[in-house]
Amino acid sequence: MEIALSPLQFARRTRKLYADSAAVVDEDTKLNYESFFERCDRWSAALQSLGICPGDRVAYVAPNTHAQLESFYAVPQIGGVLVPLNYRLTADDFAYLLNHSEARVLCADRDHIDAVERVRPQLRTVEQFVALNGSRPGWLDYEEILNSSPANFVTPDIKETDLLTVNYTSGTSGKPKGVMITHRNAYMNVIGTLLHFPLSAVDRYLWTLPMFHANGWTFVWTVTAVGATHICLRKAEPRTVFERISRDGVTVFCAAPTVLILLANFPAQLRPEVRRGLRVLTAGAPPAAATIERMEGEFGWILTHIYGLTETAPFITVCELRPEHCLLSSQERAKIKARQGVELLTSGELRVVDARGRETPRDGKTVGEIIVRGNVVMQGYYKDAETTAQVIRDGWFHTGDGAVVHPDGYVEIRDRLKDVIISGGENISSVEVEGALLHHPAVQEVAVVGFAHELWGEAPEAFVVRKQGARLSEAELREFARSRLAHFKVPQRFTFVTELPKTATGKIQKYILRKGASAINPQ
Repeated sequence: MEIALSPLQFARRTRKLYADSAAVVDEDTKLNYESFFERCDRWSAALQSLGICPGDRVAYVAPNTHAQLESFYAVPQIGGVLVPLNYRLTADDFAYLLNHSEARVLCADRDHIDAVERVRPQLRTVEQFVALNGSRPGWLDYEEILNSSPANFVTPDIKETDLLTVNYTSGTSGKPKGVMITHRNAYMNVIGTLLHFPLSAVDRYLWTLPMFHANGWTFVWTVTAVGATHICLRKAEPRTVFERISRDGVTVFCAAPTVLILLANFPAQLRPEVRRGLRVLTAGAPPAAATIERMEGEFGWILTHIYGLTETAPFITVCELRPEHCLLSSQERAKIKARQGVELLTSGELRVVDARGRETPRDGKTVGEIIVRGNVVMQGYYKDAETTAQVIRDGWFHTGDGAVVHPDGYVEIRDRLKDVIISGGENISSVEVEGALLHHPAVQEVAVVGFAHELWGEAPEAFVVRKQGARLSEAELREFARSRLAHFKVPQRFTFVTELPKTATGKIQKYILRKGASAINPQ
């Protein structure tokens, strides 16, 4: 007997086993799982009454609220396709994504209704506009509809290969692409996550990671699957994060390295006593060993580094520790934990290959491209067969990430292939240079890119954010770099900036840095 592998199965089980357990804490709203799922059912019935059929897209523009979380159950269980949009985008971005996805219903948080209104005349397919909190002329009232809707809806036959979500990439260059994630993709990612990063019903998960970002790395379903509690957070500001950790008994959260850096550098006198023992999953960009060492040493948190892409639902490797790693010094162990690691049990097969498709040796030196195939690879890009064919070739998804394989089989990213700096015929990993500079006590953030050089073709330039109140000169940082790097890898230029340009999901926009200091905010 076979049933469809869908994250909706987790909801069914949790509703039966943990109905009275705390499901969601969202400001003054507290829901147990029975109340939460009843709200989801009511919204499912309401969407069907609005004409939503299997395969129709329903878009959301909302921060981490209980209403946004409800969308990950209410829309899929009637066969709809959820389109969770990045709420930090511009009104014009919303117009493009809503038209591209052909969404029929748009649900928006109060903070983003004005932006939608500015482009409303441009929206070609949206038939119903729903205000998730509060009433607004020309908008349906979400709570009002829920209160008047029955909890009964027509349950369609859902296949595991059916579309679950369309998740738009950050768009670090060019137009965002709509990644098509199936029910099976998400289900397998949840199982793999729980195998390598176990949670239980006693855990309390803080939503520092945006739910729209690759479906919150599937934690919108992972937390529910074990009957744990979702602690919603509208804005992941350092002060608020520390306060919620203390007040709400948080035990676990996810965060990109940029968020960890902000937390690590938040003034100690402004934060409550840091709770030790928190478990943190970090991904989204290669974390520096210095960041890992500091968070584990100073805060007493336990970091697990995981790697993936929106296109892989999103996890494909985890840096799981081996017994011998526990015998290492904290600094050496942090270097290991900064690697991308090994395949998840459920993600499929991963290889690192050269330009001819041959696997690279396990020497920790030879750079190749990470390619993968298996259960979590997307169905393709929505309405973009040409780009899909460019990245999925001969049954393998090509990530564009350049990496080495160490003798123990652990993969370590050295750069996006397009970001490798070739100077005088030598390949320079910007990730390696960044990791070295981050060890300087006055450096908060750093990004390294190549610039055109008359003699060497390319040379590295470092854009550096100093820690608040720190003094650091170019000469001092250059000498520090020379003590830790081969001299040809040392940046030839250092530019101090107030902040680094980033996408809404925290990825550094290196294409902007390549335009030079005039394109950003030099100090």
